[in-house]
Amino acid sequence: MNTAVPAVDLVIEARWMVPVDPPGVVLENHALVVNHGRIIDLLPQSELAGRFSPLSRKCLDQHVLIPGLVNLHTHAAMTLLRGLADDLPLMQWLHHHVWPAEAQHVSAQFVHDGTLLACAEMLRGGITCFNDMYFFPKAAADAVLASGIRAAIGLITVDFPSNYAADADDYLAKGLAVRDQLLDEPLLSFCLAPHAPYTVSERSFARVLTLAEQIELPIHLHLHETAQEIDDSLQRFAVRPIERLRRLGLLSPALIAVHAVHLSAAEIEMLAQHGCSVAHCPSSNLKLASGIAPITQLSASGVNIGLGTDGAASNNRLDLFQEMRLAALLAKEEAGRADAINAHRVLHMATLGGARALGLEASIGSLTPGKAADLCAVRLNDLALAPCYDPVSHLAYAVGREHVSAVWVAGRMRVENGQLIENNETGLIKLALLWQNKIRP
Repeated sequence: MNTAVPAVDLVIEARWMVPVDPPGVVLENHALVVNHGRIIDLLPQSELAGRFSPLSRKCLDQHVLIPGLVNLHTHAAMTLLRGLADDLPLMQWLHHHVWPAEAQHVSAQFVHDGTLLACAEMLRGGITCFNDMYFFPKAAADAVLASGIRAAIGLITVDFPSNYAADADDYLAKGLAVRDQLLDEPLLSFCLAPHAPYTVSERSFARVLTLAEQIELPIHLHLHETAQEIDDSLQRFAVRPIERLRRLGLLSPALIAVHAVHLSAAEIEMLAQHGCSVAHCPSSNLKLASGIAPITQLSASGVNIGLGTDGAASNNRLDLFQEMRLAALLAKEEAGRADAINAHRVLHMATLGGARALGLEASIGSLTPGKAADLCAVRLNDLALAPCYDPVSHLAYAVGREHVSAVWVAGRMRVENGQLIENNETGLIKLALLWQNKIRP
């Protein structure tokens, strides 16, 4: 009988592990076994001896290990517009500042460099996957692959010309060409990304829906972000945006509704009945005074919820630990109940909820054997985190992204001791300053 101990790439031992699935579980003194980029076992450290022969071993005796965080909505390249125009209402911010700056400066190089900067920021904050929506998706994908992060690349569609495309058909044709070119990249997936009901026509939505059904892609769009959006829809179409999308056939499990702030009880039920997901972006909603999304009611109705940062121009951080804390606290205020959204629930939103929305729940989002080893280690041996009675409570309410010590994507370490391993941080800062000098009004 062959009793050889199997060789594996990595064993991680941690004081605590939170698998996320099953919900509410915290494992103490366990080990995670990784081989060929995937989790192959999760077991007590006491049972580890003689089971595996690891090429690398990581001992995290003062850490909690969690799945890598999933940023369900961002415009990564907009890191280069961080802080350009603050403290303004959404439409004024878009029409008078963001869109003019984009018209003047956005190019493939802008998107590549801005996305590279965003990937570095997100990795250092424990984010291992993000869902993007922006122009020049090939440039964004190149930056993603150079960074070693995972991403769902949005194939943006709007009904106005830009530096990237002439019209909706051109946007879709170029986006599909990017998908075809990069279909075999294991760290990339794709979403159709019609920007919003107020920038996309019925004809374009019909084309998006047809493509989504043909090639089985999620549909990622802004929806019910502001009260003005709803008023404008009533004037133009005589119905609210969600009803317009329902009539067009877009409400389905493929839909990722970003923001979803202004919802009636009937609309919440409509999203639930159609199996839609919501990307909750609490910081951006607050900063633009858009409102507080009713995530307690959405969650109670069975709507899948993930967390997003939005772009750095409207946040101004790509920080999911901040979003977890805000999401939980705002839900308590909005519902009038301290137990409205608890720490385990908000961690689920930041991990498996986002993965599920992207159709990636079989691959990422939990510490489950068979899934990709997208991992985040958070150190809890910090003055500001002592004592620790409950590591999940700390993750939701006390930890900051500065406490992320190690990050792996598909089993490959990308952050060690809080620092990026491969990206040149000094070089990225210099790159951002070069763009600042070009963009500065």
